[in-house]
Amino acid sequence: MKLLILCLLSIFLLVVPAEAKKHLLYVGTYTNGMADGIFVYSFNDQSGKLTNLKIPAVSNNPSFLTISKSKKFLYAVGEVDNLDTNKSGGVSAFRIEKKGKLTLINHALTHGANPCHVSLSPDDKKLVASNYSGGNLSVFHILSDGSISDMVQRIQHEGSGPVPKSQSGPRAHSARFDASGKRLFAADLGIDELKIYNVTSGEIPLVPDAQPFIKFAPGSGPRHFDFSADGRYIYVINELNSTITVLMRYGGDWKQVQTIRTLPKDFKGESWCADIHLSADGRFVYGSNRGHNSIAVFKREPNSGKLELIETVSVEGNWPRNFTIDPSGRFLLVANQKSNDITVFKIDQPSGKLAYTGIKVENQSPACLQFLK
Repeated sequence: MKLLILCLLSIFLLVVPAEAKKHLLYVGTYTNGMADGIFVYSFNDQSGKLTNLKIPAVSNNPSFLTISKSKKFLYAVGEVDNLDTNKSGGVSAFRIEKKGKLTLINHALTHGANPCHVSLSPDDKKLVASNYSGGNLSVFHILSDGSISDMVQRIQHEGSGPVPKSQSGPRAHSARFDASGKRLFAADLGIDELKIYNVTSGEIPLVPDAQPFIKFAPGSGPRHFDFSADGRYIYVINELNSTITVLMRYGGDWKQVQTIRTLPKDFKGESWCADIHLSADGRFVYGSNRGHNSIAVFKREPNSGKLELIETVSVEGNWPRNFTIDPSGRFLLVANQKSNDITVFKIDQPSGKLAYTGIKVENQSPACLQFLK
């Protein structure tokens, strides 16, 4: 009798859909000066529906956003080069209020031109901005009220690459702390390097690691990257040659174990990679192609870390600069910068493949998607 009841209960749980949850999604955009730049949406994790809450925050080119682990604060870059005589961009701190509304706390200068990425340390105490045109990193402290300190360190990268249009000098494109918070990795598209820094508690927050950088193939242009959950692998998407490079930690050093293309073999046009994310369970890796206008889906082998391309799926828009996976892991959302829209895809859990839901929301020049998780 007990066995029968358990079987009936199992069938009931399979048939009855889980209750839908709604998550806040923040969208950073490119603006024309100070304007409504950060938009707030409600996302239904059963239907995939996006609803604009119509409580935008004014900002200037907030092209990348990050949210504190405490869920109390949001930080945005101001991707400009004219905030002072040093060709500086800026970073802004916002308090997350009830129902997701943002209230500005303060601004700080990056003392580097066109910051295009911002990240926080795991303890929410340090913030790093990557200044693309400046080719440098700006380091700040986060104060107890969530505000940003004045810049405490600037690290200037040096060098160039073989692609004149994109690599005439260093181009810091992203920087992220590892899960321990003891190291910072920074992708520089202009010099084909992933820099590695140790995080200190002293007056100088970042110092070069014993392995100060990982060199990539000339002209590859490392842009963004993601970590495996166990910290053994880093997946770097290369903008200029449309590839993903897999890095594995051997003892104290990182080594390349694979580089794989993100485009179909028969594609002949021009395309540039942008963003990359691992699925929460680590079985799949997704990367975006601008030009081919697709998401490349890779199956990941957990022991070797290597990838196998299983499909490329149209983003149903133009120029997928950024994308994200929702907190339930069931949907992938794409910010299509040039077609001014956000498109929603359902993730098939067994295969990792994507299916367009038909949901497309208009948004002017979306550049970054961040869920409040």
